[in-house]
Amino acid sequence: MSLVLPSELVVDRFLPTVRAMLATRLADRGLTQREIADELGVTQAAVSKYVGGESGGDDRFRDDPETVATVERIADGLASGELDGYDALAELLSLVRSLEDRGPICELHEEEMPELRGLGCDLCVRGLDPDVRAERDVLANVRTAARTLASIPGMADVVPNVGTNVGMCLPDPRDETDVAAIPGRIYAMGGRIEIPANPEFGASKHVATAVIAATAVESEVRGAINIATDDDLLKAAREHGIDPLEFDADYEDRGEHLRSRFADRGTVPRVVYHRGAFGIEPATYVFGATAADAAELITDLLETASS
Repeated sequence: MSLVLPSELVVDRFLPTVRAMLATRLADRGLTQREIADELGVTQAAVSKYVGGESGGDDRFRDDPETVATVERIADGLASGELDGYDALAELLSLVRSLEDRGPICELHEEEMPELRGLGCDLCVRGLDPDVRAERDVLANVRTAARTLASIPGMADVVPNVGTNVGMCLPDPRDETDVAAIPGRIYAMGGRIEIPANPEFGASKHVATAVIAATAVESEVRGAINIATDDDLLKAAREHGIDPLEFDADYEDRGEHLRSRFADRGTVPRVVYHRGAFGIEPATYVFGATAADAAELITDLLETASS
């Protein structure tokens, strides 16, 4: 019996093929071989071989629709700057997990280890802890929401002086360590949105407080974003059928105060705000089922307010 790990096939067969596919597509999008080498973490000589079609590879991956779609998405994102190396890695890891679940990697594994045939092998996917999956999905969602904010025209005008943050909690959060957010907050600089770091759990206190208060009353509301209070946005919210809730900025226990106000309504309004107090800047919280949903709502409100 030959012992072959699926990871060996990923390194020996999948990775060279996908690197070659990415190299040719990035070249098609106008990147130089030096730039491609920097993006892929390989030598310029290797890129020359990839682009020249001398790298070989496995047609099973090259012809796989999911692989092709993922490579195209990564190439578009890297070429436009909408994706960075972390995003590309996340896309590839997600693809690998998919291809290990009765996909080409699984087929190759059974070829290398015929003893696996007919067993309904699920070793690769069985080992993915549900808690780890949930954390990964929350972090990915917060990253998506942050990128959405950075792309919204006029977003810089509603970033408070203290900064904006994006938060999303795990199901049934206990405290702020179960809420993912952007460390250091998001700031507007020169009309642009600056995202200083990738999301982490426990990185926010204020947004985490709002998220935990919301999900305690309405469990499917797990995302929130804070922005500056703006009358035009509040008007836009009403035009979208949302009745914004005003709350007291100077309340001693904000989390308990918000929970109480939400409970009184029996639901979590998607927009809540305060007018500030001594030493407290006016703030608005926009809620959603996820952080990305909250970001999309902000997009809609800003579009309505500017029209």
